[in-house]
Amino acid sequence: MCGIVGIVSNSPVNQEIYDALTVLQHRGQDAAGIMTCQDGRIFQRKDNGMVKDVFRTRHMRDLHGNIGIGHVRYPTAGSSSSAEAQPFYVNSPYGIAMAHNGNLTNAEQLGKELYEQDLRHLNTNSDSEVLLNVFAHELMQQKKLFIDAQDVFKAIERVHKRARGGYAAVGVIPSVGLIGFRDPFALRPIVVGKRTNDDGDSYMIASESVALDTAGFQLIKDLAPGEAVVITESGDIEFKQCAENPQYSPCIFEFVYFARPDSMVDDISVYKSRLRMGEKLAEQILKVWPDNDIDVVMPIPDTSRTSALQLAEVLGKPYREGFIKNRYIGRTFIMPGQKLRKKSVRQKLNAIPLEFEGKNVLLVDDSIVRGTTSGEIVQMARDAGAKKVYFASAAPAVRYPYVYGIDMPTTDELVASNRTTEEVAEYIGADRLFYQDLDDLIEAVWQGNKNIKEFDTSCFSGCYVTGDITQEYLQSLGLARNDSAQSKRKEVGQEPVGLHNGQGE
Repeated sequence: MCGIVGIVSNSPVNQEIYDALTVLQHRGQDAAGIMTCQDGRIFQRKDNGMVKDVFRTRHMRDLHGNIGIGHVRYPTAGSSSSAEAQPFYVNSPYGIAMAHNGNLTNAEQLGKELYEQDLRHLNTNSDSEVLLNVFAHELMQQKKLFIDAQDVFKAIERVHKRARGGYAAVGVIPSVGLIGFRDPFALRPIVVGKRTNDDGDSYMIASESVALDTAGFQLIKDLAPGEAVVITESGDIEFKQCAENPQYSPCIFEFVYFARPDSMVDDISVYKSRLRMGEKLAEQILKVWPDNDIDVVMPIPDTSRTSALQLAEVLGKPYREGFIKNRYIGRTFIMPGQKLRKKSVRQKLNAIPLEFEGKNVLLVDDSIVRGTTSGEIVQMARDAGAKKVYFASAAPAVRYPYVYGIDMPTTDELVASNRTTEEVAEYIGADRLFYQDLDDLIEAVWQGNKNIKEFDTSCFSGCYVTGDITQEYLQSLGLARNDSAQSKRKEVGQEPVGLHNGQGE
């Protein structure tokens, strides 16, 4: 999971790309980059760190042009090197810059094909560089000195036939303009917006609609599964379906955790979907525990607030903010390394004892993944004076790795993988635990857009919509992802080779 943005305007785009990346910072805090284009020349700045740390005034002054793309990277297995910060660039053919969000599940195979058949060299372990080079190779097959939108669409058609997994990408080709495309399953989000000013029309492509909103762009549409868009520097825009058998199966975890509540994803309000998650969860609690002794409902900030508020209303219980968040600590779910995650929880949250003393507290979180954060927070509630601590997850039990662009832990590191609900409750130290029912979660999101017939729920159900995920792949993925393996690589200064696992995530 990463954040991507691309802008075509009649004025310099460097500041607006910077602003959009800041809005999308929740999607990635590990690295940031911007590439712009002027008179056929590419300008870039990228490095590890948050947006505010990567870009200084001197860097912004050097990002010339009215067209450009940006990226914020989410830390995954093997993506700590600044060399893997995006966007990436290849000079042949035509000069292409690209930023990618997702994970190619056949990245290893494609890497071999690129070297052995396409005679292209890869400089990093990033599957984003793989995607860029596959696209570049297919565009080169047009064998034309000058290309147009139709040539780009033909190349993307070939990309869809070769690449597997989840991906959303933006790119710049100096002789063409801004491009964007989405995988045939629509696993990763991408939207297109337009703004009309006195100096003409501007267009933005971004991971979430909130990036459009803050810059005054109006949402045109989400790219459909397999769809691509080309926007020229003069403002001509063209969409085309580039996949043979597209299937709308967006990732449901976007609605649970990753997307901002003020975003629209695939015509679904993230905020309203989370309200419905809270309502469904409350109904379940009332059904199985009608005579509950819950005194107060508290969210674990920030993503669970919306669900917790609705849950409290349906239960008829007081809603209180018992934890204060330090906003200068990153999201613990996406922090590499168990020790770092555990340490950061106490730095990130502080309890208000007056809200806990002598009460039976129901804590609400968006999900439980490793259980580390949940266990620490339950203990914090007890230390603050809670008599009993109950825990509710707005998502079902996470039992399986996610392979399409979210660095979900290995099966062995998922707290619910081989435990019952009661055993997970004991593990995190809660007196009672409630998980969202999977059908209820699907219903809560689906009500926002009933044209979507299926969601990817693989981390809950183990059903992978692309149909190509084998046990061998998951085992290999586990070797690259698990915390102990990452710690060993850091000790010897190595990065994993072979399984790229969404360094474009």
